[in-house]
Amino acid sequence: MERINYSELIQKILKGHLANDLNDTEVQLICDPKEHHYLIINLGWKEAEYQRVYGCIIHIDIKDNKIWIQRDFTEVGIANELLAAGVPKQDIVLGFQAPYKRKFTEFAVG
Repeated sequence: MERINYSELIQKILKGHLANDLNDTEVQLICDPKEHHYLIINLGWKEAEYQRVYGCIIHIDIKDNKIWIQRDFTEVGIANELLAAGVPKQDIVLGFQAPYKRKFTEFAVG
């Protein structure tokens, strides 16, 4: 069986999360396939409040052939989307979980 190209899969999934609910801000997809870092950030200004908006919505890294979910502010959950695409649980690390808690999940510990 051919191995899934994790870099391509992550980019495809993240492109599906580029919708912007906040009209005054911009959503950017940042991909570094050479170093294996993938992010979606939200940036701009809330003009009525003159308040800066900058935040990471999703951050995923690939380390040692495992997908590390560093941040996930989606409703469906990036891990669920990866599983639906055929990524085995042992290749997904919930990096946002404390290391001691990871052993209690169904996913890889790191």
